[in-house]
Amino acid sequence: MTGPVRTTCPYCGVGCGVLAQLDQTIRADAQHPANQGRLCSKGAALAATLDDATRLTRPMLFGKPTGWDQALRAVADGFRDTIARHGPDSVAFYVSGQCLTEDYYVANKLMKGFIGTANIDTNSRLCMASSVAGHVRAFGEDVVPGVYEDWDEADLVVLVGSNAAWCHPVLYQRLQAARLERGTKVVVLDPRRTATADQADLHLALAPGSDVAVFNGLLAYLHAAGKIDTPWVERHTSGLADALRATAESADLGIAAAQSGIDPELLCAFYDLFADTDRVMTVFSQGVNQSASGTDKVNAIINCHLATGRIGRPGAGPFSVTGQPNAMGGREVGGLANQLAAHMDFSDPEQRAALQAFWRSPTLAPKPGLKAVELFDAVRDGRIKALWIAATNPAASMPRANRVRAALAACPLVVVSDCWATDTTALADIVLPAAAWGEKDGTVTNSDRRISRQRPFRAAPGQARPDWWQFAEVGRRMGWPDAFAWRNAAAVFREHAALSGHANQGRRMFDISALGRLDDAGFDAMAPVRWPLPEGSTAEAGRLFGQGGFSTPDGRARFVPTPYRALPPAELRLNTGRVRDQWHTMTRTGLAPALMAHTSEPLLTIHPIDAAAAGIGQGDLTRLATEHGETLLRADLRHTQRHGEVFAPMHWTDRFTSAGPIARLVSARIDPVSGQPELKATPATLAPAKVHFHGLLLRRGGGALAEDCHWVRVPIAEGQMYRLAGLRPLPNNGDARDFAVRLLGLPQSDVSQGDAPRSDVPYTGDWLEASDPSRGVLRVAVIFDGALEACLFLTRDPAALPAEAAVIPMLGAPVPDAARSKILSGRMYDASAADGPRVCACFAVTRNAIRHAVVTQRLESVRQIGALLRAGTNCGSCVPELEEILRDVRQPAA
Repeated sequence: MTGPVRTTCPYCGVGCGVLAQLDQTIRADAQHPANQGRLCSKGAALAATLDDATRLTRPMLFGKPTGWDQALRAVADGFRDTIARHGPDSVAFYVSGQCLTEDYYVANKLMKGFIGTANIDTNSRLCMASSVAGHVRAFGEDVVPGVYEDWDEADLVVLVGSNAAWCHPVLYQRLQAARLERGTKVVVLDPRRTATADQADLHLALAPGSDVAVFNGLLAYLHAAGKIDTPWVERHTSGLADALRATAESADLGIAAAQSGIDPELLCAFYDLFADTDRVMTVFSQGVNQSASGTDKVNAIINCHLATGRIGRPGAGPFSVTGQPNAMGGREVGGLANQLAAHMDFSDPEQRAALQAFWRSPTLAPKPGLKAVELFDAVRDGRIKALWIAATNPAASMPRANRVRAALAACPLVVVSDCWATDTTALADIVLPAAAWGEKDGTVTNSDRRISRQRPFRAAPGQARPDWWQFAEVGRRMGWPDAFAWRNAAAVFREHAALSGHANQGRRMFDISALGRLDDAGFDAMAPVRWPLPEGSTAEAGRLFGQGGFSTPDGRARFVPTPYRALPPAELRLNTGRVRDQWHTMTRTGLAPALMAHTSEPLLTIHPIDAAAAGIGQGDLTRLATEHGETLLRADLRHTQRHGEVFAPMHWTDRFTSAGPIARLVSARIDPVSGQPELKATPATLAPAKVHFHGLLLRRGGGALAEDCHWVRVPIAEGQMYRLAGLRPLPNNGDARDFAVRLLGLPQSDVSQGDAPRSDVPYTGDWLEASDPSRGVLRVAVIFDGALEACLFLTRDPAALPAEAAVIPMLGAPVPDAARSKILSGRMYDASAADGPRVCACFAVTRNAIRHAVVTQRLESVRQIGALLRAGTNCGSCVPELEEILRDVRQPAA
C-alpha cells in the first residue's frame, strides 16, 4: 500500500467512505457520495479499535488450540453427521449485518442450495425485517425507492422511530444543512424527547406502539381533505378502498389523538403540514421496525405516500434507514430465512427452479426456515442440534438472552466465527478466528442501495480468515468442492452479480448483472454505485417507482389494510435502544476509551413522576424487572422521558457490567408477518436497590469482577475504571483488606506496607492504605516500579468518593515520594483536572470547557462554539447538547 485505501465504515447503514492511511490513521473520504467528507464519532475513532491484543487468532476445538484443517473438518463432520441422523432441518446458521455481501452469499448458498434447509437467519431480523416485509407487501420486492439526495431536497422530513442525530448522524447533518439552506421542516414521532426531537420543528411524543393509529388517521385525513392523487393512484396502485376501510377507527381526529396519546392540536398540525407539503419524505427506523406490529407500521406509512403519489420523486417517499453496514446486502443475497437469493421467492416455482439450475445444486430448501426467535427456541427444545454463528453475539443481543444462553449451552454442536471473544464464543464448541474490518475484502450495500467496497489495508492477525472462506472450505469438505471453489472475494461477487440477472427479464428490481463481468482489477477499483444495474447499464440508478413499475405481477403497488391493534395494558414499559457513541455489544467500540466518555455506563432513564412513585432518586441504583428477569441500573431522571416508559441502552454486556445485557429482560413477542421481536415495549416494574457502600476502582488489568457487588467497567487510557455499589455491608478489618485485594486483581506475591514488609498482602510493590471502619471508609493504592498500578476507594457516603476526572490521570503515572500522601485522597493532581463529561467525542471537548467558553467568550451560537473549540464541526451528533448548554447559560436555574 503506497497511498490511502478507500474503504467503507463498518458501523451503521449510512455507508460512509473512509480513507485508511499506511499508519492506520482514519479520515473521511470526501469523494464518497454517502458522507461527502463527514464521519460520526464512532467512525472518527476507528483507528483506536485496531488493536490485535484482544483478537482471536487461532481456531479452538473444544477449548484447545488447533489448526484450520482440523477445525474445518470438525465443523464439516459435525454438520454432516447431524444431517445424516436428523435431517437438514436439524442444523442452522445465524449470521449478521456485519458480514460482507460475499460472506452472506456463500453462507446462504451452502445452507439453502446444498445442505437443503432455509434455517439461515441473521441479526438483521432484529433490525430491519419489518421494513423488508412492508416493502414486499407494498412494492412486490424489498426495495427502498428513495436516495440520499432526497434528504437535501425535501420540504418536510418526518422522522418516525429514528433518533438520527445519534444513530445516523452523518445523514442528520445533511438534513440540518438542508434546514439552513432551504428551510426544510422536520417532524419527529418518538415517545422520547431525543436529541433529534429536541431539534425538530414539531415533536409528537406518541404512546408506544401507536404509530399505526397516527398514520391510519393521516390516511383518512388526506382522503377527507381531497389530497389523494387520484390519477396516480388509479394508474399505479390497487387496494386503496380496503386500506381506507381499515382506518375507520382512527378516522376521527379525537380518537386518533386518544389512541396515540398526542395532543389533538399537535396531531392536526402534523396532518395539515403533511397534506399541504408536496415534497415529503418519511424516514423510519428501529422505533418502527422493532415492534410486534412493525410491518403494519411500515405499510401504514407507505400507504400515505402511495395515496399522495409522493414516491420516487425528488424529496418525496418513504425511506427506511438501516442500522447495520450490510443489512441491505444480506437481504440481496437471501440472508433472511424467508428469502431466496437475488430477491427470488420461495412461493414462485419458476424462480426456485432457476436458482437451483444456476447453482447446479443437488437440492434447494423447499420452504422458508426458522426466523431468529424461532430458531433459538428450536435450539433450546432440541430441534436444532448444530448451529454456526458468525459475526454476531446473540448471547447478549437476542431477547430473553438468558434463555438463548441456556439453549446454546445445551446444543450438541455450536460453532462461532468472530474476531473477538464474546459472550457467545464462551458457549461455543468450536471457535473460528475471523478477519475483521480493515482486513476483509468485499462489498456492502447502504440504505440507498449503494454498493461500496470494503478493502483491506492491514494484515489479519495470526490465523484469522474471512468468513466467506470459512463457509466455502466447510462446503468443500462436506462434498461440494466445485460449487465452493472461488479463489477470492471478487469471484464470489461476480457469481452474486450474475445471479441477480439470471431469469430476471426485468421482473425483479434487484439486478446488478452489469457488474458480473468485472475482472479482479475491475472489482478492486470499483467505485460506489447504486443499483439496479442490469446488463448493459452505463449509469447508476436513481429514484424508483415515480412512474410506477412496481415488482408485482401487474406492476401496481398494493395498499395494505393496517387495522390498529393497541398494546396490552401495562403501567410501565421498557424501551431499549442505542446511545450515541456505542455500537451493538461493544466488541469494537468498547476498545476505544474516547467513545466511553459521553455515556460511560448504562443508565435507566425514568420520568420523575415514575421515579417518585417507586421511591427512586437521581443516580440511585434501581432494580428493573420484567417477566424474563431483573437487573440493576443507575437511575437518570429526565422530563424528556415519556411518563409510563423507561429507557435502557442495548450495548452493555457481562464484560462491561455485572448487570449483564438488557436483552435478558426483553420480551420475545414477534411481528406475525416479519418475525421481528418487540424490543420497545416490554412490561416492567421498578424498585430501589439497597446499597451498603459505594466505590471507585482503577487498575491496569481488565476483566469482570467476581465480588458480590454491582460494578460497571469503563475503559480508560491507562487501564480500567470500575464504579462499584455494594449489595452487602463492607467487611471489617482483615476481611476488608482481603476484599480489596480481590477487587484490585493483583497477582500473589509480597508487598510492603509503608516500611514494614507484609507477607499477608499479596503484591510485589508498595501498598498504601487508609481506613476508618466507623465511617465505612477504605482507601488503597498500589505502586509498582514507581508508578500507580491500582487504587481503590470505598465509602458508605457516595459524596466522599474522589472526582473521577481527577483520579483517572493518576493510573499508570509516576508517583514522586512527595505525592504519595495525596494519592489516597484522590488529589495527586490539581482538582481542576475534573473537567466534566465529554460532549464532543470527535475533538474531546468536555461540557465544562464548553460552558466556560460560552460564558467567558459570550458565545451565542453553535457555530461560534465550533469556531472556538471545534465541537460540533465534524459529525455534528453533539449539536443538540451544544444547544442545550447555550439554553442553560441563557436561562440559569432560579
